[in-house]
Amino acid sequence: MIISQRLNIILRYLLILALQAYAVSASAQMLNDFSGDDDLEVSGDIFSDFSDDIVGMEMAEDERFYRYGRFFSFELGIGQTTYDGNRGSVYLDDPPSFAMQLNYFMNFRVSVGIGFEFSKHHFSFTEAVGSFPSAPGLISVGALRTFFGYRYYIDTTNLSTAITYSNPYFTGRIEYWYMTNKFENQTGLANDTGGGLGFGTGFGLEFPLEIKKTYIGVEFLFHTVDFHDKFTNKYMRLSDGTQGVDDLTGNSYSTKIFYVLNW
Repeated sequence: MIISQRLNIILRYLLILALQAYAVSASAQMLNDFSGDDDLEVSGDIFSDFSDDIVGMEMAEDERFYRYGRFFSFELGIGQTTYDGNRGSVYLDDPPSFAMQLNYFMNFRVSVGIGFEFSKHHFSFTEAVGSFPSAPGLISVGALRTFFGYRYYIDTTNLSTAITYSNPYFTGRIEYWYMTNKFENQTGLANDTGGGLGFGTGFGLEFPLEIKKTYIGVEFLFHTVDFHDKFTNKYMRLSDGTQGVDDLTGNSYSTKIFYVLNW
């Protein structure tokens, strides 16, 4: 009896030890499983895992611009300036127009610039009109405009080689036009001068002769201008006349070919 009781005690003790060993082993296995789970890793920066390196990208873009981009450009151009409306119906153009512009490149896509353009025109009346009791004759016109311009160069990365090579851009300008009308056959009359604010918009192309150094460009612009003599009636047709216009309203168009130096 005593022996059987001792055997029962020993068996119970061994069973307890076995259960304790199993519990310790299971706990260790669970710890190992959790420590190897990447989803529960908290030692890293969770924000950097899901965000782009914006600063790094900007620095890389700046470095690329400093290496391959243009910083300044100086342009000399010639072209033609014409008009529509009543102004265009009487004006005859005296090409070429002349242009000069300085640009500053802010990045690969954007540049701003200042410059001026000058064109000459003329018109004439061989009979009395408006405020002229006798024919005013030949009137020569000088159109000087200064401007501040903005250009946006199109991203041509995924376009054809020909388009990429032409460097297309859109442009907009704030302009001030100063017009001088000189009465060639009426020497006693003072010149009719005045200025007006205008805006120009259009597009252009630049073809490199030597990358980053010299280019040949072409630009097409539409101008709307508040000319000082826009609503003048001094050239109005008389009741018994055949010449004259009610006013000098109209817009302007210009085409320019230019040579570009870059540095």
